Amino acid sequence: MEEKSSKRGAATASVHGGELRQQEANAITTPIYQTSTFWFQNSREVIDYQEGKTKREEYGRYGNPTWRAVERKLSELEGGEETVLFASGMCAATTTFLALLDPGSHLIVTSDCYRRTRQFIEEYLVRMGVEVSVIEPGNFDEFEAALTDQTRLFFTESPTNPYLRVTDVPRFCERAHAQGVRVIIDSTFATPVNHKPLEDGADLVLHSATKYLGGHNDLLAGTISGPAELVEPIRKALGVLGGIIDSHGAWLLLRGLKTLELRMQRHNENGMAMARFLESHPKVRQVWYPGLESHTDHQTASNLMHGFGGVVTFEIETDLDGAIRFIDHTKIPYQAPSLGGVESLIELPVTMSYWDYTAEQRQSWGITDSLVRLACGIESTDDLISDMDQALSNV
Repeated sequence: MEEKSSKRGAATASVHGGELRQQEANAITTPIYQTSTFWFQNSREVIDYQEGKTKREEYGRYGNPTWRAVERKLSELEGGEETVLFASGMCAATTTFLALLDPGSHLIVTSDCYRRTRQFIEEYLVRMGVEVSVIEPGNFDEFEAALTDQTRLFFTESPTNPYLRVTDVPRFCERAHAQGVRVIIDSTFATPVNHKPLEDGADLVLHSATKYLGGHNDLLAGTISGPAELVEPIRKALGVLGGIIDSHGAWLLLRGLKTLELRMQRHNENGMAMARFLESHPKVRQVWYPGLESHTDHQTASNLMHGFGGVVTFEIETDLDGAIRFIDHTKIPYQAPSLGGVESLIELPVTMSYWDYTAEQRQSWGITDSLVRLACGIESTDDLISDMDQALSNV
């Protein structure tokens, strides 16, 4: 029997949510179902399955029991009816857009978002006849002005990447729904521990599960959660487009989710302490972290979120050479893209993600030569701060 309750706390749901109480051979953990197909005992079973009289797996592109455990667990954590698991967060985003947007429809997105999401929208959706409006995060007036009779979706990260802007989800959802527009929140930086967008009115919530949900920098995955009627066409599109995760990756994600609430406590603590330290440092020009009173969306974040995560973005009082000296002198974080793992990661967006863009493009997106994104892991807070302090002494 499946363990399921929408009333349980995040820690209990992280451990027990979505998993069968009685596993094969009385195992406690969900097995890795390493199979590409599933057999039927006779033709009657096939026909019953095709007519929807039985629920079971048929072929590995459409489902796997290991996936299902992850999907049920995320549904409980997010408070959604259904969840679909993908091979990556990008696959979750692209499949969702393709499933829900028709040629001639209109999409509203925010400017401060993952560059690959922006690239897919600009290079592929536009080519397919989807019209796109880009607004500043949190700018309600721009949002209202962008709405048209053809608008079908509003998509934003919350918090955003890299400036950690936080959307007033209830306000935007109320206005969107009044015009029949659905709202999708990419909540990768928050996780269901810090924020549950569905409870605030969002129609769908998306994650790059590669990050906090997996939590160990050892897998790629994505998820989308929400009401069954909205999730079903996305699941069908996944079966056609084929961006599926393998069963071992799904099992790694299942294991990672069990410690999500515990890990987020430390990520939140480290992020808050690091943000306050950096904001007081004479060599730091500005810090962006929703938990700081100086952040544009601090009040919104305080109203909606239970914690502010481990990502801290800051700008150093130096040029590119000085920023490189700083980042190359850090000893604890790895210089690498991504975030949300137990190991701290650090990067200069200008060299890691935006090197091939023009200076004008980088400027328009706010990517300066001395901008740093630090994703605090779960190491000792004092050790992380000490490391940042000694690295800044080289600027």
